[in-house]
Amino acid sequence: MFDKIKTGSELLKKQSQMKKQLKEIIVSNSTRAGSIVIRGDKRIEKITINGEESKEIKDLINDTMKKVDKKVEKKMRGQMGDLFGL
Repeated sequence: MFDKIKTGSELLKKQSQMKKQLKEIIVSNSTRAGSIVIRGDKRIEKITINGEESKEIKDLINDTMKKVDKKVEKKMRGQMGDLFGL
């Protein structure tokens, strides 16, 4: 079972490659009220409300998403440790 698990460095390398690929995905959407451009890693590149770009709102959302990511990572790390008896 454990022979199928890759070494830590291989996993980190693969994770880094995946993160890079996610940053290259760009999705945009708009309505009459505004528009938004988001990368595949769920970071906002640009947000426009009523014709005006809002860096402050963009930064607020991105900072909040980073906090969410950290909490999720911490929780998942604990569950993975439990799973593998670490």
